[in-house]
Amino acid sequence: MRKVIAIDGPSGAGKSTIARMLAQKLGFEYLDTGALYRAVALYLVRLGLRENATDDEVAEAVKKVYVVFRQGRVIMNGADVSDEIRTPEASHFASVFSARRPVREHLLEIQRDAARHTDIVAEGRDMTTVVFPGACRKFYLDASVGERTRRRTLELAAKGFEVNEEEIRMEIAERDARDAGRDIAPLRKADDALFIESTGLPVEKVLMKIMEHLPEEKDGACGAAAGGGAACRS
Repeated sequence: MRKVIAIDGPSGAGKSTIARMLAQKLGFEYLDTGALYRAVALYLVRLGLRENATDDEVAEAVKKVYVVFRQGRVIMNGADVSDEIRTPEASHFASVFSARRPVREHLLEIQRDAARHTDIVAEGRDMTTVVFPGACRKFYLDASVGERTRRRTLELAAKGFEVNEEEIRMEIAERDARDAGRDIAPLRKADDALFIESTGLPVEKVLMKIMEHLPEEKDGACGAAAGGGAACRS
């Protein structure tokens, strides 16, 4: 296993932006695990599966889908679906199907495999608690519901979607409840993860806060692991 910096947090906390910037700064690969879940959800929806699908139906379906995240693009069964997975519908069903055991089990090894080949910055909901519990550095990035609503509204508007801020706020609250309340790998802060509050902060400030806890990053090393996890030094 190569070096892993893991970042968890709720929807809209800024994980993707920060993880991408951090990976670029450190010369690591960026692993957007949310994109993998969105791609699997897109596949299941295209097959006609919805919230009432049984676990057996989901388990059978996911046997036929393989997704990878490479150089910022999401490839599903050989096709680039990077744009299709960024719709509000894909976001909704990613949250719905990510709570299903067959989906999480299917993607677990795909996510871990990324760290067998290169140093990565991984972000998601259970990176620090389930996928990479031995990551050398763990962070939990959060922001207020109001802040996350504002960010999501601006993001969707910039992509040309019609937006209703109150509906977006409700969707975020519902997703928070699903992510934190699911039986399988619920969203929570790992005991050895550093909490980063990003409300009202520009991304540059958030990145600086994280970099302060990555000693010797200029030499390509994360330093000794926090909380007794695997060391990050080469």
